[in-house]
Amino acid sequence: MEGIEKVCQFLDQAVTYYLATVDGDQPRVRPFGTVLLYEGRLYIQTGKVKDVSRQLAANPRAEICAFTGGKWLRVAGELVTDEDRAVKEAMLEKMPSLKAMYSPDDGNMQMLYFKNAVATFSSFTEAPEVITF
Repeated sequence: MEGIEKVCQFLDQAVTYYLATVDGDQPRVRPFGTVLLYEGRLYIQTGKVKDVSRQLAANPRAEICAFTGGKWLRVAGELVTDEDRAVKEAMLEKMPSLKAMYSPDDGNMQMLYFKNAVATFSSFTEAPEVITF
C-alpha cells in the first residue's frame, strides 16, 4: 500500500479527525469526517460559508489529527482548493449524507487537497512512521 493510501485508510477507519487552522493568532480546532483519495491527492471537504474556509484562505497551512486502534496520525501541510466538479461528485458518491447539504454546483461546496504534506503515524509502543506527499 502506498503511503498516501495508508493515510486515507487510517482516516476512514478513525471516522472523525480534527482539523486545526489559525484565525489571526488564535488556533482553531474542529471535528471533520470528510476524506477522499482522488487521483493521487488526499482531499477534505467543507463549505465556503464557514469560518474554516475563510481561515484557510488567509493561511492555507493546516494540520489534522486522528486516533484509532491505539495509534494516532497527524497530517500537516497546505490545503489547496480544487474546483473540479468531478472531485466534488466523487466526495458526494463516497459520502452520500453530504448530499443533504451540498451539491457540486451550489457555489458552497469546497474541496481542498493536501500539498507538501507530512503524515506521521505514532503510538506509545512503536517508532513514528513518516510519509510525505
